[in-house]
Amino acid sequence: MPTLFLGGDLMTGRGVDQILAHPGDARLWEGVVRDARTYVRLAEMASGAIPVPAADDWPWGDALDLLDRYGAQVRIANLETSITTHDEPMPGKAVHYRMAPGNVGCLTAARLDAVALANNHVLDFGVAGLDETRQTLQRAGIATAGAGRTAEEARQPAIVSPEPGVRVVLFSLASSSSGVPPLWNATADGPGVWLFDETSPEGVAPVLDRVNAVRRPGDIVVVSVHWGSNWGYDVPAHRVEIAHRLIDGGVDVVHGHSSHHPRPVEVYHGRLILYGVGDLIDDYEGIGGYEQYRPELRMLPLATVEAESGRLVRLRLVPVRIRRMRLRHAERDDANALCGTLNAISPTVSFTLSDDGLIEFADGQLIEGQLADGS
Repeated sequence: MPTLFLGGDLMTGRGVDQILAHPGDARLWEGVVRDARTYVRLAEMASGAIPVPAADDWPWGDALDLLDRYGAQVRIANLETSITTHDEPMPGKAVHYRMAPGNVGCLTAARLDAVALANNHVLDFGVAGLDETRQTLQRAGIATAGAGRTAEEARQPAIVSPEPGVRVVLFSLASSSSGVPPLWNATADGPGVWLFDETSPEGVAPVLDRVNAVRRPGDIVVVSVHWGSNWGYDVPAHRVEIAHRLIDGGVDVVHGHSSHHPRPVEVYHGRLILYGVGDLIDDYEGIGGYEQYRPELRMLPLATVEAESGRLVRLRLVPVRIRRMRLRHAERDDANALCGTLNAISPTVSFTLSDDGLIEFADGQLIEGQLADGS
């Protein structure tokens, strides 16, 4: 029964790129901020000095030891930046993210197996930037899903084999509700991302067709989906219906993201739905205005899944906090706050904070991969 790390948004461009050993061009095309180092200064004003140049593993901080300690066998996250030296930004966008290819060690430091690319920043520097992103990740040994030179490439899953006879199959798709421009949709002969129609439950039919075409006995199928707004806890009814339809159609884990903070968690027919895992690494530390969401509190979701059935056996959410652009194991008060938020926004499940600071399902809620009520 492999344990999957289902990481949130890795926004390693812009300010994060600037603190690493091989920063790219700091120029920005934003309405107010024109130099990515401004975000570094804001973070330092909020939390203290950042050593520059920082080591590749600096942004991960305590998270690396925590992932090892709790047995993360398969490591997946949403990579929400381009990795490129290309310097022609996509017109019509307010914010552009890119990380220099020389800083890809920031991703390999966490031993990531695969990343989702269907999001609203992977094409920030055009098709040339997307090509360089995929090539850089391939050379680094990190599999990708969700973007490609054609729709066929974008719909190919990333496959990780953590144990003999077990495959984790990752599909990546995005909705326009997360800010993905319609022109970014990959076509039969044109590059882009896998953009699905969130306006109707039938929009996931092509996803389920692909799942059923690829799935083998013993596979754990993860659909990683970039959807929804940046802020707010509400999950609209149609999004719940889509998540349920994915599970009913053969998906084992729905890995949602886009919001800058966690959204509700659900276990449906014994399978895990994370409606939004929140940001993990970014340069937002010194930006105010959304303090009510406690965006400095993040989590490392660790799901143990039974390969034979796809059922969730155990879920641990390791609470972390960003400080000086570095993840630190959250102190007890912060962990309690995050646990309380998850309980308040997740009406169908209940979490407790363990003695060692892990946010877990309440005792007895999961029994041998089944919900305690038998559903």
